Amino acid sequence: MQKSDLIIVRGAGDISTGTIHRLVRAGFPVLALEVERPSAIRRKVAFSEAVYDGAAAVEGVTAVKIAKIEEIDGVLQRGDVPLLIDPAGESIRRLKPAAVVDAILAKRNLGTTLDMAPLTVALGPGFVAGRDVHYVIETMRGHDLGRILSEGSAAANTGVPGLIGGYGAERVIHAPVAGVFRMRRDIGSAVDVDEIIGTIASGDGDIPVRTAIAGILRGVIRDGYPVTAGFKLADVDPRLEQMKNCTTISDKARCIAGSVLELVSAAANRNRRRY
Repeated sequence: MQKSDLIIVRGAGDISTGTIHRLVRAGFPVLALEVERPSAIRRKVAFSEAVYDGAAAVEGVTAVKIAKIEEIDGVLQRGDVPLLIDPAGESIRRLKPAAVVDAILAKRNLGTTLDMAPLTVALGPGFVAGRDVHYVIETMRGHDLGRILSEGSAAANTGVPGLIGGYGAERVIHAPVAGVFRMRRDIGSAVDVDEIIGTIASGDGDIPVRTAIAGILRGVIRDGYPVTAGFKLADVDPRLEQMKNCTTISDKARCIAGSVLELVSAAANRNRRRY
């Protein structure tokens, strides 16, 4: 089977969803690949939620979970995004897509190679442009966000979140211990400093998970998700007036998506001129 115009995107978290959304709106057929238990925080704007719910809609575009690649055409014909559980990317070799975008954002390469498609693109650190993939796109906030690299690597992961409303590390909440997360406050909730947004059921009982700043709970992991100590659980947006930020694609995701669209469109135009 060959899908000469198909774009395959590995990963369907919130940043990846921005890319998928932009490509679909531009008229490209897209297949999303995910793992069996995605851990998206910004669940309201992540197509990966289709893994759990069967479908996930973000700003007018819907991703639909499929069980096998034979279902791809039917979903695409309805104008939706087929989403397949395929963490190893085994379907890529079979489908022979026009482009592969690694948007897993694992900060390391989980198996994407230059020869997977005529165009291969990776988001963020962990890849070398020209060796692992054709292009790498910078994902670190700042002057170079969205920059397309044809050689070299994106900036190394600092482990420090970009500033939003003057806050960086303080706005991200991590698991204090390993266990199972139990949610008390959902996405969109207004929270105060030191507010308990959930607990972690562990061998030491229910350990509270608290906020460091006040704001809007922009993202929180699914209830019942098993976590390790230090696992990212939630994200607080200090801009209380920006409730819509919980349900819309971020500026960062849109910027990165524009760079992916530039590369995919340029490749498509070259192919059209060739024929």
